[in-house]
Amino acid sequence: MLLAIDIGNTNVVFGAHDGDRWIHTGRVETVRTRMADEYAVIFRAVLAEAGLDLAGFERTIIASVVPQLTRGMVEMVSTRAGREPLLLGPRLDLGIQIKTEHPNQIGSDLVANAVAGYHRFGESCIVVNTGTATTLTAVAAPGHLLGVAISAGLMVTADALVGRSAQLAHVPLAAPPSVIGRNTEEAMQSGLVLGHVAMIEGLIARMKVQLGGAKVIATGGLTGIIEPLTDQFDAVDPWLTLDGLRIIAERN
Repeated sequence: MLLAIDIGNTNVVFGAHDGDRWIHTGRVETVRTRMADEYAVIFRAVLAEAGLDLAGFERTIIASVVPQLTRGMVEMVSTRAGREPLLLGPRLDLGIQIKTEHPNQIGSDLVANAVAGYHRFGESCIVVNTGTATTLTAVAAPGHLLGVAISAGLMVTADALVGRSAQLAHVPLAAPPSVIGRNTEEAMQSGLVLGHVAMIEGLIARMKVQLGGAKVIATGGLTGIIEPLTDQFDAVDPWLTLDGLRIIAERN
């Protein structure tokens, strides 16, 4: 049994894999001031709902982009599971090669996404991840992570717009009836939501030119908003990062 944990800026996402499938997945809010013991209580309670216990996992792998939580989570898992987890880093056997200028600066979640995306298609691919940031990771055959495009995520953009505008308030992050907004709410939805979709589609188009064509897979907490508004995704997988961690754990 494998436990995979992805510590992101917004959520800590985790999943239990029995060798054939994910038998339990979940997410809790990322709180940088939360102690490891507090996460231990949360994990124990959430896993118990599925009849699972930290001590029952033979293997554990962690990816983290929140340095404040990394060490505490590793120590917590080591203590509760009785063995030290794999910590995703460039020294592990990834099954792909990181060809950026500074491989150690690539977020571990992006690496896991690239591994899972390339494993899924076996050819050049682009992984779109919509969360705190919206990222597009380009992987070229035969498995070279070439680089990433990073922009502010949809919710971050909306918060910034409202926070710096005296007369604008938060609106539902949904597509308006028309790209030409006929009131303030629709106008903001057009610029925020449809504008974000247009940015993603534009980056995909430009990356495909450089890659000579590529499959596109989407993941991340806000994909449900974006997916219905574009025809550019060949696949959508909300647990893609966890699957990348599973593949890496199996290789190591």
